[in-house]
Amino acid sequence: MSETRINDRIRVPEVRLVGPNGEQVGIVAIRKALDLAREADLDLVEVAPQAKPPVAKLMDYGKFKYESAQKAREARKNQANTALKEIRFRLKIDEHDYETKKGHVTRFLAAGDKVKVMIMFRGREQSRPEMGIKLLNRLAEDVSDLGTVESSPRVDGRNMVMVIAPHKSKSDAKAEARSKAANEAKGRTTEVKSRRDRLAAEKNAQTDA
Repeated sequence: MSETRINDRIRVPEVRLVGPNGEQVGIVAIRKALDLAREADLDLVEVAPQAKPPVAKLMDYGKFKYESAQKAREARKNQANTALKEIRFRLKIDEHDYETKKGHVTRFLAAGDKVKVMIMFRGREQSRPEMGIKLLNRLAEDVSDLGTVESSPRVDGRNMVMVIAPHKSKSDAKAEARSKAANEAKGRTTEVKSRRDRLAAEKNAQTDA
């Protein structure tokens, strides 16, 4: 990957200049663009070298690199924390088992994990792939508020596989769970205090009587 060219390293006669707030300045000579960068105490950064003329933007390059590195680190962290859970179904599954397994899928997605759903075909069931697709589509619809199909149903040997990705990232799911737990704890504390105050009031009323 080629290094981003900034300031005097940009060796073209003119650039299409973009201001620090994204405003379009227009096509200007490179010397004028560099002068504008110096006046604003900013860097001239080539952001689209393949364009004709190349596009350059006025920005604080050091701050830009730092923020980009932070975003990349956060993206890697979220990706590393996301697990791929696996749930197996039988084609002829009864309603109770279906609801139980759907509950597992719901829990995984709510926690920010992807789910690999697998249907295992037995004997003649392999000649009825449309039944497997119907079951997987039903599941996808049932959990659509928590996740979306990332990999559509496909045959994999004697099995049929589908991958569902969560709407929320792992970090967002954890933050939401922490917030929910804190609110529940606060609610329990308020309830205990309310009960204690009520008992105290009843005791005072009996004493006054």
